[in-house]
Formats: sequence, C-alpha cells, structure tokens
Amino acid sequence: MLNLKGKRAFIAGIGDDQGFGWAIAKALAEAGAEILIGTWAPIVRIFKTSWANGKFDESRQLSDGTLWNYAKLYPMDAVYDTMDDVPQEVRENKRYAELSNYAIQDVVKLVEADFGKIDILVHSLANAPEVTKDLLDTSRKGYLSAMSSSAYSFISLLAHFGPILNPGGSVLSLTYIASERVVPGYGGGMSSAKAALESDTRTLAWEAGRKWNVRVNAISAGPLRSRAARAIGMIDDMIAYSKANAPLVKDLYAEEVADVAAFLLSPKASAVTGITMYVDNGLHAMGLAVDSVSRTKQGSEQDKTLKETHASNAS
Repeated sequence: MLNLKGKRAFIAGIGDDQGFGWAIAKALAEAGAEILIGTWAPIVRIFKTSWANGKFDESRQLSDGTLWNYAKLYPMDAVYDTMDDVPQEVRENKRYAELSNYAIQDVVKLVEADFGKIDILVHSLANAPEVTKDLLDTSRKGYLSAMSSSAYSFISLLAHFGPILNPGGSVLSLTYIASERVVPGYGGGMSSAKAALESDTRTLAWEAGRKWNVRVNAISAGPLRSRAARAIGMIDDMIAYSKANAPLVKDLYAEEVADVAAFLLSPKASAVTGITMYVDNGLHAMGLAVDSVSRTKQGSEQDKTLKETHASNAS
C-alpha cells in the first residue's frame, strides 16, 4: 500500500463525487495525504451544501470505515490567471458576486498563506462550450475557450504552483484518446485541447523537472459516465464501443484510474515523468473495431470465398 503521510495534494476540478478528480482525491487520502480542493467557483455553494448534508458520505468512506475529509476548499476558475483578467460582467454575476480571489494566481497565494508548500498537483478539469459541434462547425471563440480551460489552464496551474511545490513533487493531468484518434462527436476543440495537453506534458516535464525538480505526467483514461462526461451527449455510446472493442471486456471504474494516479503521484514513481499512461482497458492498442458491421460483412464474404476455393481444389 502506498504511504503518502505528510504529503499535501491540491486537486483542481472536483465538483461532485462522480469524476476522476474525486476518485484520485480519495485514493490519495486513503494513502494518508492531506487534501486541498479547487472547485469551480459557480458551484462551490452546491458542493459544500451537498458535502454538509451527507450526500457524499457513502463515496467518502475509506477502507477503514472512516470518511475522508479535505483540509480546505478553494473557489477557483482556471480560465483566469489573475483577478484583473476577470471581466466585470463575470464579477457581477450572481454565482460569482459573493466570491473573491478565485483566479489561479490568487488561489495559489491563498494556499501558500494557509499551508506553505504542497507536494502533489492534479489537473482534473476541462470544458468546451461547443463540445457537441463538429470541429468544422466550431467557432473561433468556442475553440479558443476549449483550449484555454482544458489545456492552458494546466500550464498556468503549474506555472503558479511550481514555486510552492516541494522538490520531488508530482503533477498530473487527465486526457483522452481523442487526442490521437478520431472520435466523431467529441468536438468543439476538445480533441485539439487534449492533444495540446499531452504535448505540453512532455515539455512541462522537462521545464518543471529542471526548474523545480518535480515530475509531470498525464493519464489517458477511458470513458466514464461522470456528470461532466454526460454533457458530451454520447458517453453511453463511447462506453459501449469500448466494451465491445477493448482487449478487456469490462466497465472502467474511476477507482482504477485513481489507483494508477496515486502511484504516479507517489515517490514510488520517482523516475517516471513526461509520459501519458493509458488506463482504458487497452482500447488505445486497437487498430480495428471488432464489432464493425463492415468487418462482419467482409469476414462473411472472405469465409464464403475460402469455402468456394477449398471446394474447387477438392474437386
């Protein structure tokens, strides 16, 4: 079992108890790490209320029966690097009006003031306002928004948290196979953002490794029916496709991704950096859809041809 006692982790992007971010936080807590959470500013009140009312209690339970807890929760909007970047209409929005210091730079300053240093940083957030549109139909604004919130946010988080990451610390982001394979329907610039995220992982591993002696990795996770994934509108089809074509015919669980994440974020992976680790039941290895109708038809035709050839040779 991993031992992360004495380690402090900041998980950016937890909004409920369904996604990979939550599962990773729980796995780190199970290993003894202290957990800090960055939650998208507009849903902070909902999250805190759900937590206080016990909505997450079942999901919070650790192997010893206790409930994991966070040391502190910070409202955060990773689209903004500083509060000066926040438009006035956003500041005045009813979901933001009662909040302050939710830009990345400000959140990092608060974390430093509260806790000093951290050891682990997890980027578990992405958004594309036009994700249901084909790439050809995606507007410039929609594309740049996807890149900003889903890819550049990782760069900004590391740039600002880097100085307060302890040497030997570890950083992780979450990506998806659409970065390198065509996934029709996964649009709005999200596939582009995931490709950028993986490329940036390698470059940041070099830069952050030399500058702060921290490791930077990514996990390419298979499809999970989380709240955020349901917004894509085709998550059930993605899951069905994976089960039909992946080497392992099974559901993917957030805990499976979290276990790999905990390892990569721990000193046990002290020589691992700059990689994208696939945790997808092996789907990434496939080059042919075994449930394809065209393949089935082709296979039948080939079988018929072989039988005819064998019959001819026999006569």
